[in-house]
Amino acid sequence: MRTMSSVLLVLLILAWAGFAQTIEMGQTFFLGREGDIIVAIDTTVAVRKIDSPYIVFMAFFAARGNESLSIHRDDVTMIYKGQEYIMPTYKEWRKGYREMGDPMIYDTLGKENLANSSELRPYSFPSDTDYFATWGLRCDVGYLNRTTGFRTNLYFKNPGFKKGDELIIMVKARKNPEIKGSCGVIFK
Repeated sequence: MRTMSSVLLVLLILAWAGFAQTIEMGQTFFLGREGDIIVAIDTTVAVRKIDSPYIVFMAFFAARGNESLSIHRDDVTMIYKGQEYIMPTYKEWRKGYREMGDPMIYDTLGKENLANSSELRPYSFPSDTDYFATWGLRCDVGYLNRTTGFRTNLYFKNPGFKKGDELIIMVKARKNPEIKGSCGVIFK
């Protein structure tokens, strides 16, 4: 029991730290400045489909400095109410969720400019690979370098989100888990 409460305390401290370094850029777009990986999360589609069995976030990852990093899909987690969630496998997601139009909803919003008006401006974000591709190339690993970031959809099973809820998206580099980043998110 003591170990469980220690883990919960660590997650709560990480959650607070993640929110302390997050900036709301407007229009449900959040920029995390915590760590060596810049993490930006757009919650527009998640907020519109908050009752959906799977919640989607549009994520932008970029490496600070001259690092070349790889981010495996298993190294992206969500912390919500002190519990850590992993993304479903692609096969599980396809079987349990039939709404393949989520990326198209995002693309029609034209919100890429929010990413370009922030610290992400120097990076390009190719859209030809994605952890949950409905077109293009599905991948399990996203690659970052000094000029190229990784743009992807992140899906998590919906644990019962409500407007006003807060969570943190945590990311760590595959080869060196000490290199990480996070972004706090609020459902508005």
